[in-house]
Amino acid sequence: MPDAPPGCQLYLISPPDPADDFPERLARALDAGPVAAFQLRMKGADDAAIVAMAERLMPICADRGCAFILNDRADLAAQLGTDGVHLGQGDGDIARARALLGRDAQIGASCHDSRHLAMEAGEAGADYVAFGAFYPSDTKETTHRPDPEILTWWTTMFVLPCVAIGGITAEDAKPLVDAGADFLAVSSAVWNHPEGEAAGVEALTAVLKP
Repeated sequence: MPDAPPGCQLYLISPPDPADDFPERLARALDAGPVAAFQLRMKGADDAAIVAMAERLMPICADRGCAFILNDRADLAAQLGTDGVHLGQGDGDIARARALLGRDAQIGASCHDSRHLAMEAGEAGADYVAFGAFYPSDTKETTHRPDPEILTWWTTMFVLPCVAIGGITAEDAKPLVDAGADFLAVSSAVWNHPEGEAAGVEALTAVLKP
């Protein structure tokens, strides 16, 4: 993931069970506006399915300058040569992921609503921290609901980028952008947009413009 410039960027997350036509859908989404990073998140899928989908999606991201991040699996990320990995709490150790992936890999950490977890992740060498879910999410069950103020606190205190995640749409994104999020992680707002994924990216991009 590139360093966060002034402003806020999009970070797309795959639907939980991407279908065979998903590579074409991803290409349409990335072509619709600037997207900094894409995360493949296939909870519960077997390794072969994750690898097969990743191998189809990685060139699409690379051709468009979009970082390809794999969820949870640092071992598969190393095997595939992805740009990085995103680790949930309990899904892997940042130091071990760094040893597997090298110093240039982007390693993110889910920190929910915890300032303490975020500071620990930063000290362990994470490249970004993710807070959320800020809103109810259709993509995954959530129990943590931070206040947007945690984004302001983080960006005031630390240079490490922060990601806001959880139920974010074009309609509810602005408070998170205003609070200081460097990236907005979105899924349903793009893949379930009634006019298609390109329209979903365009709507969110409009919110991010200064």
